[in-house]
Amino acid sequence: MANTFKNQLQAAVGTSPATIYTAGANVSTTVIGMTIANILNTTITANVILNSGGSDYYMVKMAEIEPGNSLITIGGEQKLVMRANDVLKVSTSNASAADVIVSLLEIT
Repeated sequence: MANTFKNQLQAAVGTSPATIYTAGANVSTTVIGMTIANILNTTITANVILNSGGSDYYMVKMAEIEPGNSLITIGGEQKLVMRANDVLKVSTSNASAADVIVSLLEIT
């Protein structure tokens, strides 16, 4: 089994859910950190969705992020285990409103 640390980056996430990461068919993934940064000069809200088995599950729904701030949704003691083919998505209340950084460990 190989362990690979990766960063997934997505700039200017907007109102349509953006796929940040999709676990491969033969991959187990542990998300060890996730930060959503507000890049606008106004307050935004953010949603974090895990799609597993074809269904969407909210990790965060309509969390406010002030201008110049970020929201750490995963980190410290909070981790996320993703199964094969799970999809991690983010959307915001405004167009091109947030940058997203996800740190993860893939086990193949």
